[in-house]
Amino acid sequence: MKILVGFARWVVGILFIFSGFVKLNDPIGFSFKLEEYFSPSVLDLEFLAPFALVIAILLVVFELVVGIMLLIGYLPKFTTWALLLMIVFFTFLTFYSAYYNKVTDCGCFGDAIPLTPWQSFYKDVILFVLILILFFNRKYINPYFAKASHRWIVFLSFMLSFLFAYYVLMHLPLIDFRAYKVGTNIEEAMNVPEGAPESVYDYNWKFKVNGEEKIYTTSGSYPAVDGEFIGVETELVTKGYEPPIHDFSIEKDGKDYTSEILQEDKLLMIIAYSLGRSETEGMEKMKQVVEKARSQGYRVIGLSASGEELKEQANQEYGLDLDFYFSDETALKTVIRSNPGIVKLRKGTIVQKLHWNDSEKLEL
Repeated sequence: MKILVGFARWVVGILFIFSGFVKLNDPIGFSFKLEEYFSPSVLDLEFLAPFALVIAILLVVFELVVGIMLLIGYLPKFTTWALLLMIVFFTFLTFYSAYYNKVTDCGCFGDAIPLTPWQSFYKDVILFVLILILFFNRKYINPYFAKASHRWIVFLSFMLSFLFAYYVLMHLPLIDFRAYKVGTNIEEAMNVPEGAPESVYDYNWKFKVNGEEKIYTTSGSYPAVDGEFIGVETELVTKGYEPPIHDFSIEKDGKDYTSEILQEDKLLMIIAYSLGRSETEGMEKMKQVVEKARSQGYRVIGLSASGEELKEQANQEYGLDLDFYFSDETALKTVIRSNPGIVKLRKGTIVQKLHWNDSEKLEL
């Protein structure tokens, strides 16, 4: 049993530390995922949405520190109870998301290791079993290091975690796991290779036959049924190839300018996914950035999912004189974790990304 407990202890501890770290590396991204869970279509907890970032930071710091506590053997009773309660909640959440197909990516490991809801659920079931082993055999969780040092290790872990969270919030994630990392060519990342597998769907056709509703499933063709057609629902059978970037576009007045603009040799994008929620101090800094880039021959555009009224208001209030284009809000949140943020490109390749706090580091 000691060997089994030791195995479970290291697996659970390392997974909790890793899971906590990758989410702490990008707390804004995890807060977006929590907002998705809080939405009316999932848990219907919209009143928590304004506090999503605070909740995200507290959750991931606690997750990481509990993993450390397990490894060093600090307060095994408290630690195993905390682990058990967390895994019960996570298992319920991932099952709910998977069964009702509410959230397509649980965010368990951030963008580092995307998991489907069912993969997340199976992972949580395995962790649940391992944590039960620890819970009922906590007497075998022997402490490492001197007991007097445990409190200092835990205290230091909390402090360093919060400091790290503050750093990435004030700048950008230390490690960029997303598709828009520096060095990525956006157009190339949007291409679908020739011969790539396509998604396969089943079509469930509903008819009224002799006064009774019946469903006929085909791979796409309209079934030869002698009855009144009611409707059809599609069901994904096999997911086809999806390029790393599949939802990015640069549009204006209903026209797509993505390909044209990404051909620019010197392009600077000022991205503000929501002008209504943009940091005032950050927007004030953008005027100097825009003027500096234009003086060096850059084409400077604004990208936002906000309406035309807010775009015009931003230009007037901050003296930007920016040519604003529309892009999907979710895509812009993925491109850069800053509102506003700065992205420099050369012929569609991302060469620099900056939080507005680091605008003076822009290299032109």
